[in-house]
Amino acid sequence: MRARNSRILKSLVFVVLLCIAFAGGFALRGQSAFLQSLGFPTSVTGMDAKTTADQSANKDVFNSLSMRVAEVEEILANDSLDSYALSDVTQNVLDAFADAAQDPYLRYYSEDRYQALLNSDDATYAGIGVLFSEYGGNAYAVDVFEGSEAQLEGVMEGDYVVSINGDNSQSWSRSEVAAKLSQAEGESIVITWRRPESLESDGGSEYTTTLVCKEYNEVNVTTEYDDERKVGYIKLKQLTTNAGSLVQSAINDLVSQGAGALVLDLRDNPGGYLTQAIGVASLFMSSGTVVEVQTVDGTTAKPATGQAITDLQLVVITNKNTAAAAEVIAAALKESQRATVVGTTTLGKGSVQVLSQLSFGGALRYTAAYYLTPEGHAIDHVGVVPDVALDASGEGDSQKEYAIEVAGSYVEE
Repeated sequence: MRARNSRILKSLVFVVLLCIAFAGGFALRGQSAFLQSLGFPTSVTGMDAKTTADQSANKDVFNSLSMRVAEVEEILANDSLDSYALSDVTQNVLDAFADAAQDPYLRYYSEDRYQALLNSDDATYAGIGVLFSEYGGNAYAVDVFEGSEAQLEGVMEGDYVVSINGDNSQSWSRSEVAAKLSQAEGESIVITWRRPESLESDGGSEYTTTLVCKEYNEVNVTTEYDDERKVGYIKLKQLTTNAGSLVQSAINDLVSQGAGALVLDLRDNPGGYLTQAIGVASLFMSSGTVVEVQTVDGTTAKPATGQAITDLQLVVITNKNTAAAAEVIAAALKESQRATVVGTTTLGKGSVQVLSQLSFGGALRYTAAYYLTPEGHAIDHVGVVPDVALDASGEGDSQKEYAIEVAGSYVEE
């Protein structure tokens, strides 16, 4: 009997102590200073849940990436024993941000890379004998100059740049490649390339070349005159700052030779300055819209300059490497019924990227506008579809021969 009473007494004492402890827990809830004096950080015990909830209520953590990162940063600053280099974390976080975003051209440039872009000289081209374009934020060879070192080392059109001098920390854009080559004029540079099956492919074999950077004075506009058919042929390689005046001179020269129709070859043209694209299209268009530019503020139509110098029949040649501002020319001349477009569908790079300097150093590159055709059709990821689809096949240049033949059919006897 005594043993039984003793067990009952012990049970009652345990229950009383448990109740006291439970009540004590409520009394201590929120008293972080006291809990910390006992060796329990509030973030671990969860006793400051109400305080945390109140703080979170003042932050839009569900719709703001910066608030989410700030919350993590605050926890680590208060309770973590870890340390990190802010510049490294910034680079990694923003790289991950760019990878997850839908804009394939979104990219963070560190201060060093940003300064390299600013210091590149657009007036001269120091390089390796390769004309670069860009697809999905990555630079690739759109043209390899005849007799250049790059050609001798086996670089081919469509090869992507993987790394330069061993730097593969991020994808190389067209502007970064141009800046790096410009800085390295007269020096040897090591480039690792990737050769995919197509521009859209991720795989492909890699190879490395060591090339000397030098200035290539490649002619941007070349002409030919077919005396038999009375057709003038103009090849425009890229839309540089003087492309409009060069094409104008070419037209005048061919007309003086007796051209009764013209061919404008935009194949492998990676684009360039939109102002020059408008200028080139305006040489053939007396009026109308050349391109529509869509931004966050709306859509703006860019009209022809009113400085057309010829009304001769025109044929335009395009291919899969006709890109950006060059696509603007092809679309404008096609939709205005000013030219017949032959060849293959263009690349579909109808977006505009800008650099915005950041207060903490470096810059952000992002898509700020889209090109639309005069009729309002998208160019980005769509391209310009030719009136006459014609692949480059067989010996010689079948697309060029066909274009000249079509243009010749327009010439009156």
